[in-house]
Amino acid sequence: MRFDVVTLYPDMLRPFFSQGILQAAQEKGLIDIRLHDLRLFSPDLRGLVDDRPFGGGAGMVMRPEPFVRAMEAVTQETGFPPFTVLLSPQGALFTQKVARDLARRPALTLLCGRYEGVDERVAQMCHLELSIGDFVLAGGELAAAVVVEVTARMVPGVVGRYASVATDSFYQGPILGFPQYTRPRTFRGLAVPEVLLTGDHPRIRRFREKEAWRKTLRNRPDLVGLDLPPSPGDGCRTCKGS
Repeated sequence: MRFDVVTLYPDMLRPFFSQGILQAAQEKGLIDIRLHDLRLFSPDLRGLVDDRPFGGGAGMVMRPEPFVRAMEAVTQETGFPPFTVLLSPQGALFTQKVARDLARRPALTLLCGRYEGVDERVAQMCHLELSIGDFVLAGGELAAAVVVEVTARMVPGVVGRYASVATDSFYQGPILGFPQYTRPRTFRGLAVPEVLLTGDHPRIRRFREKEAWRKTLRNRPDLVGLDLPPSPGDGCRTCKGS
């Protein structure tokens, strides 16, 4: 799968994409990540990509021409129009399901906004407008990194054991992943649940399902349509008050 990221700051993303499973996946030829400097597509000889908003208002708005030129350049390279996403606080929420859908596409182009936003005509020319959460970042670069990593993990072979992906939080419906434990069996007075040491796999499976629901109700009741306040004492025993 090919990822093209159009950004004002390609050097910000280059180290992230050169580490861990993303680096390994690129070396294996499973994914191809390409970074494009938006300023190189500016019609202005000085490389300007923004201008004052029509109708007035604070800040600057990113012009449509550089993004559209970049989209056209990527299309010329791939030989077909890739699925194009504008990363924006006004976008639909990025979820695991969206990532699975994106991973089925051969190519994905991500446009990173900055300043007060991107000219709306760019959004109208994209297939999708996405947000990674109900907050505002200085730009779309971190969002692009999130979308690439989450989506790339859905590509077969990127994660060594696909079972690791299938048991992730959110993968099988609106439920968080179950708690995990490893050595030592006891750490600072906190013991691994005894059931995990029994070798009784049906019992372990039932325990994990129960604990996954317990964690979901405690941390994300909104996922199951509830609006519950956090219960006193439910937090981390070693991190009280956090």
